Amino acid sequence: MRRKGWLAIGVLGALALLAVVVGARFAFGSAEVERDTAFIVPSGSTLTAVAHKLEDEGLISSADGFLLRAKLIGGSDPIQAGEFMLPAGIGLGGILETFQHGDVIRRFITIPEGTPSVLVHEKLMAEPLLTGEIPVPEEGSVLPDTYDFERGEARTAVLARMQAAMRSYLAEAWPRRAADIAVDSVEEAVVLASIVEKETALPSERRMVAGLYSNRLKQGMYLQADPTIIYPITRGKPLGRRIRQSEIAAVNDYNTYSMAGLPKGPITNPGRESIAAVLDPAETDALYMVADGTGGHVFNADYAAHQDAVDKWFQLRRERGEM
Repeated sequence: MRRKGWLAIGVLGALALLAVVVGARFAFGSAEVERDTAFIVPSGSTLTAVAHKLEDEGLISSADGFLLRAKLIGGSDPIQAGEFMLPAGIGLGGILETFQHGDVIRRFITIPEGTPSVLVHEKLMAEPLLTGEIPVPEEGSVLPDTYDFERGEARTAVLARMQAAMRSYLAEAWPRRAADIAVDSVEEAVVLASIVEKETALPSERRMVAGLYSNRLKQGMYLQADPTIIYPITRGKPLGRRIRQSEIAAVNDYNTYSMAGLPKGPITNPGRESIAAVLDPAETDALYMVADGTGGHVFNADYAAHQDAVDKWFQLRRERGEM
């Protein structure tokens, strides 16, 4: 009899538990997330609005049940705005926990070093997960880097972070500048760094190129930097052809073949390393450089030696069939 009694109690307990589960499912509804699903909680949304959005998207069976469960056992922490990943099989409690304490999905956009502002603008406008319009940013105002963003974020907000990063880096780097550098202000440093950025693709050469142009500035020589010819023509985009003699002779605020000193503004958005190179250039007497055929340059202080290097470069180009 005792054994039968315990058995009866066990059956009754199981039935009671089943009643609770069934009752809870009836009262709260259920989650219906069959596959990993990205879900957006719009900025400023109430939990009620989110519950109905979940129901509309077929991720829960009942908005009212979800809200009832949240009220009774969901805690009082507010939900976050953003995009969240709901894994397949997640329950109602897991969904609410994700919105309250989970990580927002972050996406990334990269601005390579030496990207001119017209291309920064094009890249931001081409990102379909961003919203709103932006103007072409001021040249030299964006710090090249990788930036994260949320789906639906305003392009103005992302651009503002890029520009704030440049201001922050300059504020940190300028006080650490070497003595007797060739520029007198942060603005001039960015202009010269933009030339250094466009003149060499080799990180190991940046300080040397900065040293060469610093020497020219101090001596009042023309910088004669080819990218300054191109910038007024394309705003920093590739020219796609050889520079014409008429363009070399053109007089404007950027062409350093027809003017002494720095251009009136940057010709691209320089990266941290090019700025650092200008603020601490290599100690060198070099005044001339020419491509060496391997992606780098030959540097010389003497014009005759430079001309020999130029002749070798032209000979190499002829051998390659480039002339």
